[in-house]
Amino acid sequence: MAEHPNAAMIRKSIEAMNVNDVAVLEDVIADDVVWHMIGVPEPARGKEAMRSMMGGDGGFEITVQLHDVTASDDHVVALVNAHAVRDGKTLDYNTAEIFHVTDGKITERWAFSDDTARISEFFA
Repeated sequence: MAEHPNAAMIRKSIEAMNVNDVAVLEDVIADDVVWHMIGVPEPARGKEAMRSMMGGDGGFEITVQLHDVTASDDHVVALVNAHAVRDGKTLDYNTAEIFHVTDGKITERWAFSDDTARISEFFA
């Protein structure tokens, strides 16, 4: 059975994020995306706000390994193992990433982790 196109799109996005392929990410994220970050009370609304919230080059690097993904026409759920490096320190954590997808573009994203407090402290 062929993989759902939305699952393939998320796989491609995660690969692009790991190698900082901004062109791929720009192509799959809607201009008016709503991006919910772990430990941040208000989501970023729009690509520019999302970039600002993520800090551009915030002095950290995150790489992720996709554990599993499932998709429908409207949603994708990705289970992710993440590795972050910041100021010589590292953090490994797991997330469930939930994406709302419309016309092949990510329109909203939520992430839930195994330890929100540690993640918030690490990136503070």
